[in-house]
Amino acid sequence: MQAELDALMHNDTWTLVPLSTGHKPIGCKWVYKIKYHSDGSVERYKARLVAKGYTQLEGIDYQETFSPTAKLTTVRCLLAIAASRNWFLSIQLMFKMPFFMVILMRSSTWMFPLVFADRGRIWYVGSTSPCNKEHAIKSLKDTLLQQFRIKDLGNLKYFLGIEVSRCRKGIFVSQRKYALDILKDAGLLGSCPNSFPMEEHLKLNPEDGELLHDPTKYRRLVGRLIYLTVTRPDIVYSVQILSQFMQNPHTPHWEAALRVLRFIKGNPGQGLFFPSFNDLILKAYCDSDWARCMTTRRSVS
Repeated sequence: MQAELDALMHNDTWTLVPLSTGHKPIGCKWVYKIKYHSDGSVERYKARLVAKGYTQLEGIDYQETFSPTAKLTTVRCLLAIAASRNWFLSIQLMFKMPFFMVILMRSSTWMFPLVFADRGRIWYVGSTSPCNKEHAIKSLKDTLLQQFRIKDLGNLKYFLGIEVSRCRKGIFVSQRKYALDILKDAGLLGSCPNSFPMEEHLKLNPEDGELLHDPTKYRRLVGRLIYLTVTRPDIVYSVQILSQFMQNPHTPHWEAALRVLRFIKGNPGQGLFFPSFNDLILKAYCDSDWARCMTTRRSVS
């Protein structure tokens, strides 16, 4: 907590102004988080002082309090390009304040800093500079160090729950630890795996079976599965079907979600591989059904 306060003070995060008449200040609270390595060991204990944004009036100072962040689709695209062009995933820099980290991708002549913002403004996004790679990295680190308190995390291996490994043939990304955490929370670490994430010709309807007494567990599970699709496109269709019943989930929907988990149990470390030898030609696949939804007779894909 003291480190967080010191970082906020060091970077002049706030500006003291008189409280306007008739206005109430937005409060704040401490949020605590234990950060883990990819092997499950504790990396550090993290404390953040955050504003109670839910007390803010809608539409007021929206651009000042909410900032866009890098999409994970963009991250995958950059990793694919880095693999095909033999760029180095050089270093990670963690800001000891409202920002999360910086990932530097470099070639022999160009450097690409990619910044993830936890909250606040994005300061540096995808800019490039043609200079010597070692000099460029040192120059950028020195510049950031003058403005922020940062910590060098070394080569890119683990971020946002995504494990990154590299070899001569390409870059492999997975969410093995994240998948195992989901299985552990669901009590399915020792379950028998399924070969497919969903039964063939399964028809799920909004009113099938009994209503779940605790729908939040279903919503939380499906939400975690949605994030797992970042590196697991093999479960995208099943998760898309399950996400249609978030409002009033029933027992058949819960059982179908558990089947997806048992499918993940078969290979929790499965992920995406970006080969070094890639022509970077975009390949797209499109599929459409006709009146697939049994309730509304709408097409859903």
